[in-house]
Formats: sequence, C-alpha cells, structure tokens
Amino acid sequence: MINFKTTGTCSRSITFDVVDNKVTNVAFEGGCSGNTQGVAVLVEGMDIDEAIKRMDGIRCGFKPTSCPDQLAKALKQYKDGTLA
Repeated sequence: MINFKTTGTCSRSITFDVVDNKVTNVAFEGGCSGNTQGVAVLVEGMDIDEAIKRMDGIRCGFKPTSCPDQLAKALKQYKDGTLA
C-alpha cells in the first residue's frame, strides 16, 4: 500500500496500490466523501497512464489542484520512483 500526503485539498492523504500497471485499492482520507469515493471506484483497475491523463490538472473551484489532480501527482511520483 502506497501513501501520498496531499497538499492544497480537503483530503489529507491518498492510499493506493499499483498491480500490473493498474491502479487499485484507492482510498482518500478526508475530502468530500461522495466525490472521493467516486474517483476511487472510477479509477479501479485503470491503467496508470490513462488515470494520470484523465485527472492531471483538474482544479477544484479556485484552488490550483483537486483530489483527482493530487491522485495524478501521486501516480506520477510512483512512476518516477520518488514515491514508494
């Protein structure tokens, strides 16, 4: 299980696994419960590159980031090897 501490969002952290280049077991700590549960279900089993492509750069209102964008950042860091 990988843990990513979020910044700039209501959620505090995101945990997830990557198995065979697929995103699994996504769970947000905090944030808007319905939205974060929805994101987690939608990306379940999705190819990591496709998930990044779909969520990268999404903003929440006037904030420069969002929970989906933070997940994309976590996945990018995982791919780069800077998040274990």
